[in-house]
Amino acid sequence: MRIRSRLDKAFMSAFPIPFDDRSKFVFFSDVHRGDDSLSDEFARNRHIYYHALSHYYRDDFTYVEVGDGDELWENGLFRRIYNSHSVTFELLKKFHAAHRLYMLYGNHNMQLKNPAYVENNLYIVYDDYLETEEALFPDLHVHEALVLKHRDTAQEIFVVHGHQGDLLNDQLWRVSCVLVRFFWRRLHFAGIHYMSSPARNREKRHRLEKHFRKWNLANGVSIICGHTHRPKFPSPGEPAYFNCGCCIQPRGIHCLEIVYGKICLVTWRMHSKRDGSLYIKRNIIKGPESLINFCSNASYYNFNA
Repeated sequence: MRIRSRLDKAFMSAFPIPFDDRSKFVFFSDVHRGDDSLSDEFARNRHIYYHALSHYYRDDFTYVEVGDGDELWENGLFRRIYNSHSVTFELLKKFHAAHRLYMLYGNHNMQLKNPAYVENNLYIVYDDYLETEEALFPDLHVHEALVLKHRDTAQEIFVVHGHQGDLLNDQLWRVSCVLVRFFWRRLHFAGIHYMSSPARNREKRHRLEKHFRKWNLANGVSIICGHTHRPKFPSPGEPAYFNCGCCIQPRGIHCLEIVYGKICLVTWRMHSKRDGSLYIKRNIIKGPESLINFCSNASYYNFNA
């Protein structure tokens, strides 16, 4: 019940975004940008991520980061993350300058819930290489959740990280942050992961996903989450719970796209040619499906909770 009530609260206070069948959005979650050390799982995929972001920027997409963009549990200073991935942040800066960036906080960057932290760390950053202060995301507002509402059909899509109500990742996030930063981070170098994360705990992941589906059934609103690191795309008639996946898997990155009233699940991966040269390829895993197929009337769903 706690998870449902926390999701209800986030939905009621979610930032509204109007859209229509001409809109284009891309949703990434759990990027976990780190400090480029051995524990930085994003580092192996940063070139794939940058290539994908370049594509979406050129193609006039709006970028939505569905929480856990930066790994602030393992890294106490945002400045270290920025200087480790400054090229990536320069591209994100372009999205922000074009008014095409929305950022949510998740459990691993819960610090962004505090507007003072955002102002002190993300508005202006210190570039260690240039030894100057540079504008990054001036006047950025980081939200807990978004609600996309279609201008014509009034269909709503609830976008939230998904840690809400998860005790160790929500109410006790400060305790978890201390454990990760001063204990689990050292084990992370040896390949041992924080086991309270649903990304590493199958039973917990399935339990959370069941709550997301139940929330959709109770409210009749499509929901896009991250947090579990497992990409999800329902078939029409199933509960409309979508998951962006993550950007730290060994085999590439995942995201969701909404383009001209249709939604699809996409992966970006490295491939090789016969001559041994490498290239990055976008593949659609599922979809595109018209958003209207994910009916907002919960009685239409065939789901045994």
